[in-house]
Amino acid sequence: MFLETYQSELIISTFLLILLFIIRAIAHTLIKKLGRKSGINDARIQLICRYTTVTIFSIWLLLEAFIFGAEFKDLALVFSSVFAIMGIALFAIWSILSNITSGVIMFFSFPYKVGDKIQIHDKDFPVEAIIEDIRAFHLHLRLDNGDLVTYPNNLILQKAVTLVEKDAIDDGPDAI
Repeated sequence: MFLETYQSELIISTFLLILLFIIRAIAHTLIKKLGRKSGINDARIQLICRYTTVTIFSIWLLLEAFIFGAEFKDLALVFSSVFAIMGIALFAIWSILSNITSGVIMFFSFPYKVGDKIQIHDKDFPVEAIIEDIRAFHLHLRLDNGDLVTYPNNLILQKAVTLVEKDAIDDGPDAI
């Protein structure tokens, strides 16, 4: 009964799903190519791929609602309510969203990579360190004295940064 009633919607949904899987595969391929060309580590590439998948899934949900007959005004009411609640809830954690957004921006345009020694020109906390890892929320920086500093992504985009030495990590004879 369900299949007969919604046959055309299910056919359209199937084509949409196939199309979005193709778009997802193309996007992931381009992201991986760009990431490897830029020398970005695989963990960051996978993180951006996950963000892309979530975005495509959200678009799919929205389009499915239209295919099965939801009106724009109904969806607008639902989304405005959801976004109002999310806005209130996320206002308290805006810095997390800022760091995630900065992490995505850094994936595509950050001129430094893991292993580079950088100097961050911050009047309150000047740092000269080697980038050990670039995560979704922060950078792991290793100071000359061996201390590990986590530096938020949103701050690294707001401060002047100088490249001191490219690929400063000493792999030595014991490196794998």
